[in-house]
Amino acid sequence: MEPVHERLRQFRAERGWSQPRLVRELRRAATKRGHPLPSDESVKRRIASWENGHSTPDGFYGALIGDVYGVSAQEIGLASGGTEDATLLDAGYPDSPDAAISTVERLWSADLNRYEPLIQAEAAEPAWNEASLRWLVAPEPAPRSGRPGALRVGLGDVAAVKTTADMFAQLDDRFGGDHARRSVIQYLSNDVVPLLRGSYSDAVGRALYSTVAEATLLAGWMSYDACHHGLAQRYFLQALRLAQDANDRRLAGSILSAMSHQATFLGRYTEAATLARAALMGIAQVATPTLRAQFHAMEARALARTGDVRACEAALTAAMRALASRNDEEEPEWITYFDEAELAAEAAHCFRDVNSARRAVAHAENAMSGSHVRSDFFATMVLADAHLRAGDVEEACRVALDALDLGEHLKSARCVSYLAEFRSNLFGAGDNAASRVLAEQAREHRLWVATEAGRSAAR
Repeated sequence: MEPVHERLRQFRAERGWSQPRLVRELRRAATKRGHPLPSDESVKRRIASWENGHSTPDGFYGALIGDVYGVSAQEIGLASGGTEDATLLDAGYPDSPDAAISTVERLWSADLNRYEPLIQAEAAEPAWNEASLRWLVAPEPAPRSGRPGALRVGLGDVAAVKTTADMFAQLDDRFGGDHARRSVIQYLSNDVVPLLRGSYSDAVGRALYSTVAEATLLAGWMSYDACHHGLAQRYFLQALRLAQDANDRRLAGSILSAMSHQATFLGRYTEAATLARAALMGIAQVATPTLRAQFHAMEARALARTGDVRACEAALTAAMRALASRNDEEEPEWITYFDEAELAAEAAHCFRDVNSARRAVAHAENAMSGSHVRSDFFATMVLADAHLRAGDVEEACRVALDALDLGEHLKSARCVSYLAEFRSNLFGAGDNAASRVLAEQAREHRLWVATEAGRSAAR
């Protein structure tokens, strides 16, 4: 049998297709299957790599090639299964602890292998509702027994995972989700999977699941920050299942809060409010003041986007009351970042979104922590946008430039989207001296350049 690359060249030559024509046919086949493809240039590079024998199509692309040429995987010279499992594209909630471990292991592997249909997948709305409901009604997890002959795991191993994940969380906070995202995934895939498949007591197992759930939540946040939304959602789902199996309801509630945050960003406001309420309901017996404050704030963010001003303000008031009663010694370590500055930032988002610009300015001015770079960037951009909506274009541009200075080292697609929204609103304000000065002073900033690239691609 001829090598795969020679067969691929032959199939294309027989039809007289150029590479751009093959790209169009692959894109059409992918659309029929309900999956996106990357840019034409990226697909062309893949085709050249396949046809020159430098790589072999994976299971996803192998199926598309079969569709466009009307041949089977065997006729191409590929195995029928392929190297990646297309079931990873299903955003389902795992049925068991073992299913969660198996799924998250395959997700980490596919992510590292840059399985593009997964990395470019969209978030699935039904998955949010299914996950929150199944978690709410789940029974307490049964004790787990050790696996004979497997790697013995102790609390020292769990502590090592926790310390490593904390280090990555600091990098994420300082440099953005796209800075070390793949390093996190590589660590989880190479070092954490053997622990999950090891032998441990019930107490160690629950501590391990909780710690890995927290690390997987971080992977979800970093993927969300990179705007890989379907991938982020799938990490959130696996994190929620692992937290369920650890019987860590506080962490599970925080994961639902993260899902709510993402749903609001994606414009799914009803689902976002429901997720925040599910978090509140699901941990009512063990909720701390800071957790309640965060969940109320997420609900307020969603309600602001729907235009329900009264309900939004009620949720914000509840958040402020809860936070005022906190005792840091009783809070989980991973939620202590949510303080007055963070809540002020959430309130600023809310009042901006309900077109109460002056109130948004007042809250945004109190939202700078000085210690969380990305959060301070978001708060500064909201302040700039609030000034713009209040009609103070010059101050809006001055503040936006401050945000660009803050974000110079951030690799975050979400940050780019905040800046792009501001630039769109600034353009709507008409040509003026302040905006021209901003454009001149900002033209070398990383995030400004990234928004330019996005505008060019959209044209």
